[in-house]
Amino acid sequence: MKNPYYTGPVTDHFDGLRFSNSGKSSDKSLRTVLRWRMAGEAKPWPKGRAALPPDRPPQRSEALRLSFVGHASFLLQVAGFNILFDPVWSERVSPFRRIGPKRIDPPGIAFEDLPPIDAVLLTHNHYDHMDLDTLRRLQAAHRPRFVTPLGNDTILRRAIEGAETTVGDWGGTVALSDRVNAVFTPANHWSARSIRDRRMALWSGFVIQTAERRLYHSGDTGYGDGSIFRAIGETFGGFDLALLPIGAYEPRWFMGDQHASPADSVQILEDVRAARALGFHWGTFNLSDEGLEQPVADLAAALDAAGLDGSRFQPMRPGEHVSL
Repeated sequence: MKNPYYTGPVTDHFDGLRFSNSGKSSDKSLRTVLRWRMAGEAKPWPKGRAALPPDRPPQRSEALRLSFVGHASFLLQVAGFNILFDPVWSERVSPFRRIGPKRIDPPGIAFEDLPPIDAVLLTHNHYDHMDLDTLRRLQAAHRPRFVTPLGNDTILRRAIEGAETTVGDWGGTVALSDRVNAVFTPANHWSARSIRDRRMALWSGFVIQTAERRLYHSGDTGYGDGSIFRAIGETFGGFDLALLPIGAYEPRWFMGDQHASPADSVQILEDVRAARALGFHWGTFNLSDEGLEQPVADLAAALDAAGLDGSRFQPMRPGEHVSL
């Protein structure tokens, strides 16, 4: 078998064909997937919910300003530079147009109200993070630079004519501008666009650095033994803000090694030494068994159990923004 996306040297997380979480695979068999789906424990979700007014971001911002579009999509504005993380404006996150998880929240920013987008940072190639329809719209309207882990550039170049792509491995640094750097960080996750390309492109989180601010975006991740998060906290000396996942975590026996629970993300907050965190990867798309608002309740309980003030970790809703 040949990797269709990437060819490179063997490392502690690449065996020449597939990437891994430092040698460990979180692959699930079809039998395991069917066991989860047939258990019938999924909580019902509504078809929609009351939406907040969409944000209207400024064209540029020197101060760090973060706006939540929904699910895993954020607009980060800092040091006069505009970044989108994992942008999805489509109605579904699926290889198919008419089936698959459907959006229940409208985007927190209207596409037409986006400021000039300088860079798009993609954590991995799952459909709820790498939405090619949205990326084509962004290429047509903004011609941004696409920054993504190893192998994902091949997917982008095949799908988006003229796409400017930059790739990196865990630990690599990319200068986004003369004042903004991005560093690829490890995550406990996996990748696939089909049943035949599992773990053939890399996944990651990101650290965004300016002279004044440090922001950590975990990407999709399980907690594992916590070592990668403690190392990130030690390497960077803490963060002004962390973006951490709080949804798609039930049932734990199935989701635990790939998606952090709210309690896991409270521990990640402390491990990476973040002053404050914002919760994402919940609501918007129904991907797992927990109820729509369960992540909010579980996050509050986890903060209380850890003796932390609730204001330190805010679950974001589409349309909300935070400024530092």
